[in-house]
Amino acid sequence: MRKNVAPQLGLVPQIVDHPHSRELARVSEILDKLPKAAELVAKDLVKGTKATKAGRAGMSGEQVLRAALLKQMHGWSYEDLAFHVADSPTFRTFCRIGMMEKAPKRSALAENIKRVKPETFEQVNKLIIGCAKKEGVENGKKVRIDSTVIDANIHHPLDSNLLYDVVRVLTRILKHAEELSARIVFSDHTKRAKRRMLGVINARSMVHRVPIYRELVQITRWTMDYATRAVPILNGLSDVSAWAAAYGLEHYLELGEKVVDQTGRRVFNEESVPATEKIVSIFEPHTDVIVKDRRETLYGHKVFLNVGASGLIIDMLMQRGNPADSTRAIPMLERHRQVMGKAPEQAAFDAGFTSTANIENARKLGVKDASFAKKGTIEVLEGTRSPKQHKKLQRFRAGVEGIISFTKRCFGFDRCTWRGYSSFQAYAWASVVSTNLLLLARQTMS
Repeated sequence: MRKNVAPQLGLVPQIVDHPHSRELARVSEILDKLPKAAELVAKDLVKGTKATKAGRAGMSGEQVLRAALLKQMHGWSYEDLAFHVADSPTFRTFCRIGMMEKAPKRSALAENIKRVKPETFEQVNKLIIGCAKKEGVENGKKVRIDSTVIDANIHHPLDSNLLYDVVRVLTRILKHAEELSARIVFSDHTKRAKRRMLGVINARSMVHRVPIYRELVQITRWTMDYATRAVPILNGLSDVSAWAAAYGLEHYLELGEKVVDQTGRRVFNEESVPATEKIVSIFEPHTDVIVKDRRETLYGHKVFLNVGASGLIIDMLMQRGNPADSTRAIPMLERHRQVMGKAPEQAAFDAGFTSTANIENARKLGVKDASFAKKGTIEVLEGTRSPKQHKKLQRFRAGVEGIISFTKRCFGFDRCTWRGYSSFQAYAWASVVSTNLLLLARQTMS
């Protein structure tokens, strides 16, 4: 009979019988076989800190690594991660946090996870690939190599938007600086700058747009002048917060000069500014402009992926700028040799990697079949032992698109939400590690 009130809950949490719970249990077993991974993370956590017996011990390397994996697997914010780790027995067990132990807060999770360096995540990935090799899941004899772009977490880069960003950020810091010293005087032009920014966007033609741009640049220069005069005043105060404000002003002043310069070159002088000289965000100035032939322009960083027959991502290489794919084919094979101990027997590449030199150098490295997609410019069949092998490898290569899509859709590989280039790299590697652990868990579950 159905009851009106639920009975008292049990004191011992029940094990959840769910596919994802079983996957996490298997991932946990794999990590238990790799104690070196937690050791590597722990070294990053203690670097730059003093050993002390006072206070709370802090999160262990194992807890931080597992929390980072949960965050990437589920696409959570740090706030969501803190809630789910505190609320769920399954996630507490995975992160090795006891049921009676106080769960870490959002700030503690963010601070600890962001301490893990990209090189550490890369080393953890090598340990996972080594485990997959020992389990017989991946032998590295057959690989497919392709490139993709991870977007930076920025708005669409228009010069008018960048100028407005400079004005509002400098004004925000100046308002804080005004509270620290009565000698700092400035006018708030934020609303005026916003109206001019919207005027540029809504202008009917370039003829109408240029005068509005001139006024917006003038407003930006006024704000930058206020900031320039405030810097020595703040540096002269005996206050750490004043020095921090001065540093912030100097940082955005430098970026503001670049934005004003490129606006003048592009809008007033009608000059085509090279992508390498552009700044597309004052918040993520490391962002590269990735231009693809007859396709959309992307803003982020280009990455090269080496995916094995098992679907595991054996290696990832992130490069600044927009390097041609053809210049990275051999470096990716050499990196594969470092990870797996020897070069692959068969390798399949996308069309952009095609070149005669790559075919010859791949053969010198010991690759028996190097299949390139592009035809016409060279005889691509030269890299393989037979046309049949070429066809098989190109069909095999197509599978890398599915792995890239899976990693982007499920592990945040499409857009990096962490600030700074080093954090961008760490975020990308964290996505790769999460992908590999879940795939390895699924392929080794009994």
